[in-house]
Amino acid sequence: MAEGLDLLDLGDSGLYFDETPVPGVEELMSEAACHYGEPVAEHRLLQAYFLAPEQLSVLVGLYRYYFYQHRLTDALIVAERALDVSARRLGLIGGWRSIGHVQLGEAVMQSIGLLRFHLIALKASAIVLLRLERLDEAHERLSKIVEVDERDLFGVVPLLDLITARRDADSEASQLLAA
Repeated sequence: MAEGLDLLDLGDSGLYFDETPVPGVEELMSEAACHYGEPVAEHRLLQAYFLAPEQLSVLVGLYRYYFYQHRLTDALIVAERALDVSARRLGLIGGWRSIGHVQLGEAVMQSIGLLRFHLIALKASAIVLLRLERLDEAHERLSKIVEVDERDLFGVVPLLDLITARRDADSEASQLLAA
């Protein structure tokens, strides 16, 4: 990571929810929130998505809905979409996999707030992958965050430790079964 760069400092950069909404989207999002847990909530979120498929607040709302409804495969799809949209806006041609020290610096010049969003979306996708028992994919994503967040401001080291412990336990169990 660039010396002295604080990925949690947003500076003058706007946040994802500061985007000017497409007309009608705020109302749909509010209605979805009022009817959380009912089928109409998902319908309103999807309507908002169809009106504004690249509005980050819509993607966050949809991700949260699916995640808290334990629809993890759907949450992962939305997290991937958020990663694609934010990577394109940041000019990360290879997506999150292309983030290195040079790309990090270039992304910061675009928008540190958007870069922070991208890294949080990457962590969110890794958490979903953990819950889906896709440990290798989760590890790859979390390792990428650690690569650029050397001070672990995003708190991914404990998740990596969890994966290591899980792998060790699985290996130990396999050895016991083989004996």
